[in-house]
Amino acid sequence: MALNLLSLSARPSPTTSAVMCQAIATTFSVLSVTPPLPLQPPLLSLPQKSIPMPLPSSSCALHCPHFQSCSGCTHEYNLHHPAILDEANDFFEKLGVSEFNFDTCRLWEWRCRAKLAVRGPSTKPLIGLYREGTHDVVDIPECKAHHPSINAAVELLKQGMSKLNIEPYDEDQGTGELRYVQMAVTTYNTSLPASQRYKNGKVQVALVWNSRNENSPSSEKLNDLANFIWRNGGAKGKVHLIHSIWANFQTSTNNIIFGNRWRHLLGERDFWEHVGGIDVSLAPSSFGQANTRAFDFLLRKLHKYVPSGASVVDLYAGAGVIGLSLATMRKCRSVKCVEVNKESKVSFEKTAARLPATLDSSISWHHADASKEPLSWLVGSDVVVVDPPRKGLDLSLLDTLRSLSSLELKSNLPESTSAKAKNEKRPWVLRERETSVQVKSSTVQEESRSLPETLIYISCGWDSFKEDCMSLLSSKAWYLDKAHGFNFFPGTQSIEILAVFKRVSKPNIKRRKSGKKKRPS
Repeated sequence: MALNLLSLSARPSPTTSAVMCQAIATTFSVLSVTPPLPLQPPLLSLPQKSIPMPLPSSSCALHCPHFQSCSGCTHEYNLHHPAILDEANDFFEKLGVSEFNFDTCRLWEWRCRAKLAVRGPSTKPLIGLYREGTHDVVDIPECKAHHPSINAAVELLKQGMSKLNIEPYDEDQGTGELRYVQMAVTTYNTSLPASQRYKNGKVQVALVWNSRNENSPSSEKLNDLANFIWRNGGAKGKVHLIHSIWANFQTSTNNIIFGNRWRHLLGERDFWEHVGGIDVSLAPSSFGQANTRAFDFLLRKLHKYVPSGASVVDLYAGAGVIGLSLATMRKCRSVKCVEVNKESKVSFEKTAARLPATLDSSISWHHADASKEPLSWLVGSDVVVVDPPRKGLDLSLLDTLRSLSSLELKSNLPESTSAKAKNEKRPWVLRERETSVQVKSSTVQEESRSLPETLIYISCGWDSFKEDCMSLLSSKAWYLDKAHGFNFFPGTQSIEILAVFKRVSKPNIKRRKSGKKKRPS
C-alpha cells in the first residue's frame, strides 16, 4: 500500500490566537479567541497583552466527531471553564484566598503524550481509547486534543500495520502482536525559531509488543514495523515526523500497559524537552506531563514562591524536573529529590548533566519512599514541594506536616538524611542508597536542623487535595497563602492546583517565674 505522505505533513495554522484565560473568582480576563478551523492548530505564540472581554462559550467548544463515543473528554463546550472551576473558586474564597487565578493555557492540540490501545483487524486497526465502562476501543483519528504530530504518527502506524499484516492484540484470546502504543512529542529543536518549535514537534513511538523479549518468534515483524515507520517518517524520510522508536515487551493479562523490558530500536536514544527554564531528559518509561505547555506555565509560577538561595526538598519527585528547575532558576543552596521509582534515576542524571556549569548548588536524587521516616527528609529544608499522585499525600507524611510546629519545640529532632547517610551501616540500606545520585557542589554546605516554613502542594486530584488541605489547616500549623489553577486537561472535569502554605508563627511566650511573693516589711 502506498504511503500518503501528504497526510503526515503539518497543516498550516489559521489566523487564530492561542488562549490564556485568567479567572479571579468568576471573572475572566482573556485574550482574543477564535475557534480552530477543522483539523488545524492555533498559533503557538501568546499575545503579551491581555484584553478584557467576554468570552462566548461557542468559541471554546471541542468540535470533535468522537465526543459521544470516546472517553477522553467529558464535556464539549466551555473548554476554558470546566464546571469544577466554580467549586474551586468557592472553596478558596471561603479559606480567605482572595485571588484564585486560573490559567486555561492551550485548549486544543495540547496533549503531547498519549497511551493508546490497539485492537481490531490488521487490515483496519483501531487505535484509541476505550469506550466508557468497556474494553471496546474507539478509533480516534484527528483527535482534537492530540498534538497534530501524534495524529500523523498514528496514521503512519496504521498504514504500516495494514501493509505488514501486524495483528492487533485480542484481550479475550491473549493473542496478537501489538497491544498498545505510547506517543510522546518533543518540541525541543534549537535549530528552529522558538515560535515554530511546537507545531514541528517530533514523536517518540513506543510499541508495546505481546512477547517476553526481542528474541520471540514475532520479533522479525516488530523490526519490520519499526523500519517501515522510520523509513517513511524518520530523519531521511520526505517528512521528518518520528524522533525515535522503542519497543516494550508485555505478556501480562492484567490492565498494566507496560512490561519491565525496554529496547531502543531506531532514531535518537535521548528524548529532550525544555520546561521550567531547563533541558529535561525523559525515558519512555518515565512519567511525563501530557500537557507540556501548561506544565511550563506552572513551573514558572512556582519559581515566584521559592526564595533565592533556599534549601528545598522535592517529594514525589519523579525524574527531578521540579527540583532541578528550582535549583537553576532560584539558585537554591541545596535541593533533595525523593522518588520511589528507581527508573527515574537515569533521566535525572542526564538532566542534571546539562545544568549550567556555574550553578553552585548541592543537588541529590534519592531512591526512597517519602512516606517512610518523612521527618528525616524535611529536616534542614526551608521549602518542601510535594507533587503526589491522584490519591494525595501519604498519611504518614501528612501527619508529619501537621505536627511540625510541635516537633520543632522538641530538642530531639532526627538527623537529616545527609547526616544519617554518614553514619548508616546497615547493608540493605546501603545497597538501596547505591541508586542515589549526588551532584557535587564547590561550596561545603553546613548541616541545618531547621524545618520548612513553606509547603508548595501541586495536585492533580481535586478531591484528595481538598481533604489534605483541610487536614493541614485544621492542625493550626499551616495557613493557605496563595492558590492557582491550571487547565492541564481541557475537555475534562479536572484542574491542576498549585497551592502555597505557610507555617503559622508561634508567639514567643515568656514563662512567669514561680515562687512566693515577698511580704512587705
